[in-house]
Amino acid sequence: MANTAQSKKRARQAIGRTLKNTSQRSAIRTAVKKVLKLIETDKNAAKVEFQNTVRLLDSAGRHDVIHSKKADRLKSRLNKRLKAALTQ
Repeated sequence: MANTAQSKKRARQAIGRTLKNTSQRSAIRTAVKKVLKLIETDKNAAKVEFQNTVRLLDSAGRHDVIHSKKADRLKSRLNKRLKAALTQ
């Protein structure tokens, strides 16, 4: 239980940040799944969606929603799959 005014404020801020971060993580997961699904069906749409997903991952990594290296790893893996699908 928070005792000081500062710790009470920090507890309130943490609730808001948790909600925001959870929402952003969910959006990232959804975007990654969408790209993976589009790679199998519509490769041109997958390229466009990949760019949007990269934007989300970069933003999340920059703001510590996810670790920046995790964002890089996800981008790399998605790009690898997309390029493999486009060369077929």
